[in-house]
Amino acid sequence: MNSCDIESVANTIAYIEAHLQERLDLDRVATDIHYSKFHLHRMFTQATGITIHDYIRRRQLTEAARHLVFSEKPVLEIALSAGYGSQQAFAGIFKSMYKQTPMEYKRNRDFYPLQLAFGLNKSPGVCLGRPGEISHGALEDIPEWMAFVRQVLDGFPGFHEEEHRESIRSSVRDGRALLMRDGEVIIGAAAFSCQAGAGSIDFLGVHPQYRHRGVAGALLDFMMEKEFPGDVGEVSITTFRQGDPADTGQRREYRELGFEEAELLTEFGYPTQRMILQKNLGPKRTTVTGPMGRNTQGLEGKDAPNPTGKMVPDSMQKAVGI
Repeated sequence: MNSCDIESVANTIAYIEAHLQERLDLDRVATDIHYSKFHLHRMFTQATGITIHDYIRRRQLTEAARHLVFSEKPVLEIALSAGYGSQQAFAGIFKSMYKQTPMEYKRNRDFYPLQLAFGLNKSPGVCLGRPGEISHGALEDIPEWMAFVRQVLDGFPGFHEEEHRESIRSSVRDGRALLMRDGEVIIGAAAFSCQAGAGSIDFLGVHPQYRHRGVAGALLDFMMEKEFPGDVGEVSITTFRQGDPADTGQRREYRELGFEEAELLTEFGYPTQRMILQKNLGPKRTTVTGPMGRNTQGLEGKDAPNPTGKMVPDSMQKAVGI
């Protein structure tokens, strides 16, 4: 993608962000920014990994969720401001993505975003199939890490920023955090852990602009070859269940990397599934994953961290099969 196309996609994102409280679709966006809708659709999807339709819906639902928790606006007003013609239509889409009705979400008052605004690197240097160098993260990298995480939230249902910050701080201190950069820009990151002969990928994120450039495959190879000790027989990761409309492609991409389905889980009310890669088979190298990596390895008899940074009590570990 050339710099002009990247600039056009960045302008498209800016337009969408300025009109989130209006009814938006591809036709209107393309008309207002003077682009062919077919060309704009292709450029946007190539640059971000999701369609304009999905981006608009996820951004509007995120802002609707924010208003449900932090304002006293009635649900109907929030639904209309999110571009929906009725409260019923809004409630159906909201529940399919957040796994709660708007009223349940409002009562629980536990906000997390489905999608934040994308920021693009307008001068990318990493070429297809030639990802950047991988290094261990340092404490001074954490502010950049957190800025990067905001770009990959589509893979983290239930994400809580402060809890994630503390989890990553611990991973960095223990030498269990990896970064990949394109120049000064973080384009991929991973955190991992090992216990009792099993490895776990606690976080795996790829900047949306780089999802088809071998970044996740390179991070996975690095962990398998250099970080997981010889007695590790399998490595696990957690992702969306099959058919979840909130999944932007992470599950499919993990399968293409060689992960196989394991048990179904429920993490703080959200349905997920653990997936396993046998270390002796090694990862496939034909594709790049999406941004979600979640840890479900439990600590027997102790509280175990889940990917949001919350602690899973013993009773919940038993309920979800940890």
